[in-house]
Amino acid sequence: MLSPCKLLLAVCLITTVLGQTATTAMTPGTYRIDTSTTLLNGTASGSLTTSPIFTYVGAHNSPFVRENSVAANQNLDVKVQLNDGIRMFQGQTHKVNETIYYYCELESGPVEDYLKTVVEWLRDNPFEVVTILIGNGGLLDVGEYLDPLEKSGLAELAYVPKQRNIKINQWPALSEKILTGKRAVVFVDYKADEGIIPYLLDEFKYMWETPFSQTDETFPCTIDRPPEQPKNDTQGKLYMANHNLNAEFSIAGRASVLVPNTVALNGTNGVSGFGSLGLMANNCRCLPLHALEYPNFLLVDFYDVGDGSVFEVAAWANSVTYDGKCCGKRTSTASPLIRATDLLLLLPALAILFSIIS
Repeated sequence: MLSPCKLLLAVCLITTVLGQTATTAMTPGTYRIDTSTTLLNGTASGSLTTSPIFTYVGAHNSPFVRENSVAANQNLDVKVQLNDGIRMFQGQTHKVNETIYYYCELESGPVEDYLKTVVEWLRDNPFEVVTILIGNGGLLDVGEYLDPLEKSGLAELAYVPKQRNIKINQWPALSEKILTGKRAVVFVDYKADEGIIPYLLDEFKYMWETPFSQTDETFPCTIDRPPEQPKNDTQGKLYMANHNLNAEFSIAGRASVLVPNTVALNGTNGVSGFGSLGLMANNCRCLPLHALEYPNFLLVDFYDVGDGSVFEVAAWANSVTYDGKCCGKRTSTASPLIRATDLLLLLPALAILFSIIS
């Protein structure tokens, strides 16, 4: 652990440097107390040395950006996501022809390329901290990830806990991560082995999740992964709320397809109202299981829909004020979203496809 004196000195230096540009250097998705207060990573600088626990907005399937695709989960690429204030990045991965790709229903390029973009941004923004959650949908041996993690440069920035299975109150303050240069916390959901890659952390030793692939607009704040976790163990961990709504379609009575419910996005990403991110966050906090703690990560689709509403929710969860500036612009003038109802146009073709392959 860094000594209190070193931490205090560092915070003074950071505050001095950032204080000179506090008004002009803030990214659109950042929240602040007021224009004269320096904030760091969306949090009041005064709490940097004391509290490691905040609420962050996460991009569900962050790499899955493609216009006019019902399989996309985001409108804006990862660099824009970073500039807008997204600080948690999740995506499913699979191996294709000896290369690990971000891939589920949508192929979104090699993992190494994506992580390089994140690393370059972190090096350009030395006072920022991010969390990356790698979905090992292909159940690859953890050693397979070593190459893209090292070649991207992320391994150099990745945080390694001083002891394993640390609890929620044992995570270091943001200032310590910044001072040590270990500004990326990297998790993998399955097949983790911290003996092989110490900085690729076993997600479910440190964090649990609410149900994912939701079609239920009430978004129950219950433990979905890992299953059958003891209550006393759950209360000592970080937790992530999967707040991305899906629409389910049946195809020729033989299969069902889940796609993002873009029709309901403004409500789903909203601050208040039925099915909203704000209501879900507050409901989670009020459950006895969560000991009055908001979710640490709010994982959303199309975070830019709602003009910053997802960041506003995170702001009041962190007891700061949202500045109301969001979000980065798309590079194309094409329609930003394909609505879930547009999938109906594809159903006849999909039905034919299923009849051919069945």
